[in-house]
Amino acid sequence: MRETVMWVTILSFIVISCGSAPVQQKQKEVTSVAPEKKETRSEIDEKVVAVNPLLETFDTPHGVPPFEKITDDLYEPAIDAAMAQHLAEVQQIVKNEDSANFDNTIGALDYSGALLTKVALVFFARQSADTNDTVQEIAKNVAPRLSAHSDSISMNPKLFSRIKAVYNTRDSQQLTGEQKRLLELTYKNFVRGGALLDNPQKKRLTEINGRLSVLSVQFGDNLLAENNAFELVIEDEQDLAGLPKAVVDAAAEKAAEEGNPGKWKFTLHKPSWIPFMQYADNRALREIMFKGYASRGNHNDEHDNKAILLEMVKLRLERANLLGYESHADYILEENMAQTPDKVNDLLQRLWNGALPAAQKELRGLKRLQRKDERKATFQPWDWFYYTEKLRAEKYNLNENELRPYFQLEKVQQGAFQVATRLYGLQFKKRADLPVYNEDVSVVEVTDATGKHVGILYLDYFPRPGKQQGAWMTEFRGQEMRDGKFVSPVIVNVFNFPRPTKDTPSLLSLEEVETLFHEFGHGLHGLLSNVTYPSLSGTNVPRDFVELPSQFMENWAEEEEVLKTYAHHYRTSEVIPEDLIKKLKAATHFNQGFETVEYLAASFLDMKWHTLTEDPGDIDVNTFEDNALDKIQLMDEIISRYKSTYFAHIFAGGYSSGYYSYIWSAVLDSDAFAAFKEQENLFDSKTAAAFRENILSRGNTEKPIELYLKFRGKEPSIDPLLEKRGLK
Repeated sequence: MRETVMWVTILSFIVISCGSAPVQQKQKEVTSVAPEKKETRSEIDEKVVAVNPLLETFDTPHGVPPFEKITDDLYEPAIDAAMAQHLAEVQQIVKNEDSANFDNTIGALDYSGALLTKVALVFFARQSADTNDTVQEIAKNVAPRLSAHSDSISMNPKLFSRIKAVYNTRDSQQLTGEQKRLLELTYKNFVRGGALLDNPQKKRLTEINGRLSVLSVQFGDNLLAENNAFELVIEDEQDLAGLPKAVVDAAAEKAAEEGNPGKWKFTLHKPSWIPFMQYADNRALREIMFKGYASRGNHNDEHDNKAILLEMVKLRLERANLLGYESHADYILEENMAQTPDKVNDLLQRLWNGALPAAQKELRGLKRLQRKDERKATFQPWDWFYYTEKLRAEKYNLNENELRPYFQLEKVQQGAFQVATRLYGLQFKKRADLPVYNEDVSVVEVTDATGKHVGILYLDYFPRPGKQQGAWMTEFRGQEMRDGKFVSPVIVNVFNFPRPTKDTPSLLSLEEVETLFHEFGHGLHGLLSNVTYPSLSGTNVPRDFVELPSQFMENWAEEEEVLKTYAHHYRTSEVIPEDLIKKLKAATHFNQGFETVEYLAASFLDMKWHTLTEDPGDIDVNTFEDNALDKIQLMDEIISRYKSTYFAHIFAGGYSSGYYSYIWSAVLDSDAFAAFKEQENLFDSKTAAAFRENILSRGNTEKPIELYLKFRGKEPSIDPLLEKRGLK
C-alpha cells in the first residue's frame, strides 16, 4: 500500500484536494513601477494577466509548463482569469438557442475549462511537491473560490436543464459507448452536485463545500508543519548503535547542513524514520521517534488537527444528508465498484479474520526475541520494526541492509522502464532540455516501439522541507482528443527516497523499490490513456479501481526475471546472487500479518468516521478512534497505519470512505497478475495487449468491472491475494 495523491478533473470543472505546507507569511503585494501611485488589486490583476505565461499556450517542447517563467505572484490572478473564462464558456452552452444535444451540451461542457484545468494542475502539483509560505497562502485564498466556482456550474439550473434534456432522449441518439458513459456520468455528477436541490439547500451546499476545501488545506498545512518541526539530534555516537552506515552518514550530512557538525539529525521523513525504527538499538530513542510520528497533529497546539477533522466529518455528513444519503460513505461509494459500506466492511472483515491471527502469531516470535534482550520489558509498538528485522535475520538469514546495495535508485527506475518496454514496447529517453520546477527533478520522454511520441514523465525523487511525505502520481496535462487531434499526457511521479551521500548513491529498501514500481504503474495508466473526452481519461476512474494499475506493477518488482535486470551491486555491478533471491522468496509471507492488520485498521477507521449517520457532537477524537479500533480488537502492539490526526488520505486527499480501495484493488491486481503467471512466458504479448487495451488505455469509458471482465474473462477471485499474503 502506498500513498497516492492525484489531481483529477471531474467534468473538467476542477479539481482539488490536498495537503499543503504551513502559511506564516502573506503573499507579497505587487506594486506599480511608480511608487507614488499604488495600484488597486484589479489593476494589478489586469497587469499580471496581460503578461502571465500560465494563461498563454506553453511554447515549450511538447507543451510542458515553462517553469522558469512562472513566479508565485502569477498563480492567483491566473486562476481567477481562468475561472472567468470557464464561466464564459459555460454561458455559451447555456445560451445556445439550438436544441440540446450531446455535442453542444455534454461534449462542449467536458471540453470547457481547459485553461483552468491547466493552471490548477500546475499550481496544485507545485503546492504538494515544492511549496513555500506564499504558495500556501495562495492555496488558502483560492480553495473556497474554486469550490464556489465548481458549485456555480453544477448548480446552474439552465445548464442542468440542457443536460437533463439530452439524458432523457439518450436512447434516441446515435452515441458511441464512450459518449453514453460521459452522458451518464455528467448527469449523475450534476445530481450528486446539488442540481435537484432548492435554492436554500444549494446555498447551504455551497457553504459546506467551500468550508471543506479550506479545512482540507489547513489539515495538510498542519501535517507538513508537524513533519518539519520534529527532529532528533544525537550527540553521543554510542546512541547510533545498530544503524546502517548509510543512514548514519545521511544523518551526519543533514546535521552539518544545518550548522551542527559532529552531530546526527533524524526526522520523520520515511528515509530517516523507517531505518531508525528498524535498526536503532537504543530503545528509548526508538520510543521518541515512534511517538513523534504517531502524535502528529495531536498536540493541542496551533497545528492540532482534531477540531479540523471533526468539523470535516460533520460537514460531510450534513452534505450527504442534503443530497439524500444516509452517510458520507453511502454518498461516496455509490459511484465506486464497492457501491455500499456493507460490501466494503464485508471485504475488510474477511481479510481481518485471516490477518489478525497471523499478526498474533508473528508477535509471539518477536516477544521471544525481545525476552533475550530485555526479559522484563513489555513489548511496545516501537519494538515491532526492530525485532522484525532481527527475526527476519534469524529465520531467513536475510537483512534488508544486504539488499540495499543492489537497489540503486537509477537502476531500479531503469528496471521498471524495462518492464514497460517488454510489456508495451515503450522507450524512455532522458530530456535535459525541458524545464523543471526543482533542481531535483528529471524529465523523460516516452515513445512507442516505432519512436512515436507517447508522453512526458517527470520524476521527483527526494524529500525536502516544502514537500509532502509519501509518494504519488499527478499530471500537468491529461490525455484527450481535442479538435480531432491527440493531446499527449504530461505525467509526474513524486517520491521521498533517500538522498545520495558523498559516499553512496541513493539506495532503496525493498519497500521503496515496490513504491517506485507502484507509482510508475499510475504513471503508465496516465501515459497510455487513449480516450476522447478529458474527464474520462487516464486515472479519472473510481477510487477503488485506480489502484489496480499501480499495484499490478508492484508484482513485477520481485520476479526473479525482472530482479536480475536491475538489482546490481552499486560498487561491483554484480547481479543479485541466487542465495539472496532464494531468501527473498522464502520470506515472501514474512510480516504480512502485521502489514495487513495495520492497513486494515486504518481502513476500518476511515469507514467508522464516514458511516456516522448522526452528528457526533463535540466528541473526543482520540476516544472515538480508540473505541473504533477496540471494536475490531486491534492488538495493543500495533497501531493503525494512520491515526486520525495525520490521516491525510481521508482528510487532505481524495480517499475519504475510500482508503479500503488499496485492498479492493489488491484483489484485482493479484488476480490480474495471475493471468500472466498462467502463461508460459511471463511477458506474454497477448495478455499484455489485453491489459493495455482494456485497463490502461480505456480510462473511465466503461464501468470498471466491465473493463476487467473484458481483460480477464471472469470475475476476480480473492484467492490469489490470500495466497500471496499467506493468509488463506
